Amino acid sequence: MSKIFARFAKDESGATAIEYGLIAALIALAIMVGAGALGNKLNSQFTYIAGKLKNS
Repeated sequence: MSKIFARFAKDESGATAIEYGLIAALIALAIMVGAGALGNKLNSQFTYIAGKLKNS
C-alpha cells in the first residue's frame, strides 16, 4: 500500500497538465484584453472619421 502512495506522490503528469492549462488561460485572457482595447480604439477612430465625413 505504501508503494502505491509513493508512486502517486512521484507522478507529476497531472501537475504538468494543470500548468499548461493555467498558461493557456493566461494567454486567452491577454488576447481578450488586447482585442477589447483594439476594438475600443478602432471604434473611436471610425467614430472620428464618420464625424469628419458628416461635417464635410
